[in-house]
Amino acid sequence: MSNRASPNFPVIRLPQFEKEPLPPVMLARLKHPVGQALESTEAATIAALEKSKRLATLKPGARVAITCGSRGIQSKPLVVKTTVAWLKKRGFTPFVVPAMGSHGGALAEGQVKLLAELGFTPESLGCPIEATMEVVQLGITSHGLPVYFDANAAKADAVIVVNRIKSHTSFDREVESGLTKMVAIGLGKAQGARFVHRLGTKGYAEVIPEWARIAIANSPIVYGLGIVENAQKKPVVIEGTEPEDFYATDARLLSLAKSFIPRLPFAQMDVLVIELMGKNISGVGMDPAVTGRFDIRGLDNPKKPVIHKLVLLGVTPEAHGNAIGIGAADYTTKSVADDLDLYAMYMNACTSTFPERVRVPPVFADDKAAIQTAVGTSWRTDGENARLCIARSTLHLDQVLISPPLAEELGERGEVMSNPMPIRFDANGRLETRCPY
Repeated sequence: MSNRASPNFPVIRLPQFEKEPLPPVMLARLKHPVGQALESTEAATIAALEKSKRLATLKPGARVAITCGSRGIQSKPLVVKTTVAWLKKRGFTPFVVPAMGSHGGALAEGQVKLLAELGFTPESLGCPIEATMEVVQLGITSHGLPVYFDANAAKADAVIVVNRIKSHTSFDREVESGLTKMVAIGLGKAQGARFVHRLGTKGYAEVIPEWARIAIANSPIVYGLGIVENAQKKPVVIEGTEPEDFYATDARLLSLAKSFIPRLPFAQMDVLVIELMGKNISGVGMDPAVTGRFDIRGLDNPKKPVIHKLVLLGVTPEAHGNAIGIGAADYTTKSVADDLDLYAMYMNACTSTFPERVRVPPVFADDKAAIQTAVGTSWRTDGENARLCIARSTLHLDQVLISPPLAEELGERGEVMSNPMPIRFDANGRLETRCPY
């Protein structure tokens, strides 16, 4: 029996859209900015570790905590495994701590389970995982917020912060997701995440940098490893940095990371169909840099892309029903809605103070009904000519399906790989015309 707090939606089809014509689609391969991947992740990790000033001063036997977050970063398991082996070789005693705020249901066992699904286990890493939701207070911010820090990490002789540096899922600022955020929200655990987010956008822009400075000054953090990936999720940079330089390193590498973000090359689409969303895809399930839907009150969305209607057809198994970000969709299906874990979604959304991200859009009987309704409400009268795109996810944009009007303006930004073909569904209304994976 599932432990999910799941709803049960009725079967709904609107008769006025049951004969809505759909455009044909063509397979297209998109061109994204190219970043040369590192020849060896292990060699780059070791080279970065060798530059640490403080690690060189540790005494043999020192216990060293290494952070692991809740994102599916392709190269990170190898980076952490290499770090563990490097520390052991020098006579230190490494262990991993989950640094993921309130994820995993805000439970220690939930965070250990999440790490395992991301490729981090004691067996694969060669060291124990010490998980706790207990924290210690290291100080207080100028906004009166207590600065919390993982209790197990606080007792270590040293802490190495490892994270990918990338754009965040809220709004543009000098530092977004990276080492600084890992210190504040990751190592701050659930209590830290709640306090940082309580001030909304101000928490991101003002509290996180100050929180991180206080934590760094009063904790055993000795080094950081920042990872930058290209559009294929291969590491192009693994850089070591001293704790006092975390913010500057995040800011400098963020511009490089943003240059590799894959995007859809269209300023306007009538309908975007996303086959899968999930927290292993983006922190809010679907990357707002792709959908153009940050949807934060008081802040403007990007001027492009403009997507009239967005349809969500699935949630990744790795998300375990946590479809935070589903609120960005205009339509979804009964199979998606009935498998949601509302408790996990509400916990995540209320911790981040953005409950609108878990508002469930209109739920239709199946993929066919949802897509036909989207085309029929996309502000045009000729559905067979709709500017429609089908994408595997906002992370997987190498190949997409696009209707002829979009294919005509693709130009040098991609290559059409097939003739037009009809959008097909099986007898149960499930989309059969899907993106290659």
